Amino acid sequence: MSKHESLVPLKMLLFSFHATNTIILSFLPLYLRYKGLNGTEIGWVLAVGPLASIFAQPFWGYMSDKHKTVKRVLLVCIGGLLISSILFFQMNTLLSIILMGAIFYFFTTPIGGLGDSLAQRRANELQVSFGTIRTWGSIGFATSALIIGEILSRIGVQYMIYPYLFFGTIALIVAIKLKDVKVESDPIQLKDVNKLFKNKSFVIFLFLMIFLTISHRANDSFIGLYITELGGSESWVGLAWFIGVASEGAVFAFAGFWFRKYHPLIFVIVAGVLYSIRWFLYAGADDPMYIIALQVLHGLTFGTFYLAAFDYVTRLIPKDLTATGHLVFYAVFFGVSGIVGSLAGGAIMDMFSLGTLYFYMGVLSLVGTICLMAYHLLPYGKSSPVRKTE
Repeated sequence: MSKHESLVPLKMLLFSFHATNTIILSFLPLYLRYKGLNGTEIGWVLAVGPLASIFAQPFWGYMSDKHKTVKRVLLVCIGGLLISSILFFQMNTLLSIILMGAIFYFFTTPIGGLGDSLAQRRANELQVSFGTIRTWGSIGFATSALIIGEILSRIGVQYMIYPYLFFGTIALIVAIKLKDVKVESDPIQLKDVNKLFKNKSFVIFLFLMIFLTISHRANDSFIGLYITELGGSESWVGLAWFIGVASEGAVFAFAGFWFRKYHPLIFVIVAGVLYSIRWFLYAGADDPMYIIALQVLHGLTFGTFYLAAFDYVTRLIPKDLTATGHLVFYAVFFGVSGIVGSLAGGAIMDMFSLGTLYFYMGVLSLVGTICLMAYHLLPYGKSSPVRKTE
């Protein structure tokens, strides 16, 4: 079997899962507003996902490392995604939405991290660029954003469950055909996970990157509401995500040409500078098309930051804790940061405005970038990695 053929199910999994993720990320806030929730209540519901991921990411990562399989854990999580999503979208009260949402997110949030972990390992096995595999997730995200945004603008956001189940079913089918990773090391024990938290470079980096990832996750939660507040429709929200993720996909696709030229922390810092500029520009927007046009910066910020941070973390963690380390990274990026971004963002939106929220996001990103510069110059940022990913 050729390299290309062996990677087709993995690429299709990333495509289909991120297509489902688009629907939740882009349109769930609009769906919750349709249900009658205000900004603060929407923030509470959106914070449930990150909160669940803090427990779900390390748990499923540990199960993957312990049983030496990514494929079987992915199948369990995708099956749970399909069943729990049906129940989640039947809920109508705030409490029931939050409680069922916690179960839904417990199965959903680890899939991206497990898929990327499997992609990283397969890329290493086949000596290909991780970015060329991961870009299929961006293609799925962008395609879904454009198509589903147009569909929902015509039929109504209340019907978002149907395209979600469609892409989720495809994800389950292709996951069955995945090639699992080969693992020769002994299964890890729970005590082995402590190695991650004794790694000072790993812990400090995760703490500092929160300043950037909070702003990123707040934007994920509220950009759709910002566009509609400025006069846009669901199709415009979909267009914004399409442009953003298309630029992200381009960054991933061409990563092999630029990514290895410098230390990954250099790219993390560059992304931080661009994040700060991006949020300050958004804060001054008075037209939804202005936001949509600026979405091209999404690839230069998230695409560069995620690829560089993921690579740097992979270098820092022991090989036998790869999946666990990756999902701890996910738990911080999409968990802790998502909770703070959703709760604080919803409160600021109700008390002030979404423009004010984006201004604070710019300030936060600037502080984080300065701290990461200091980290890179100090010994921790230059410490020898446990291993390299090339």
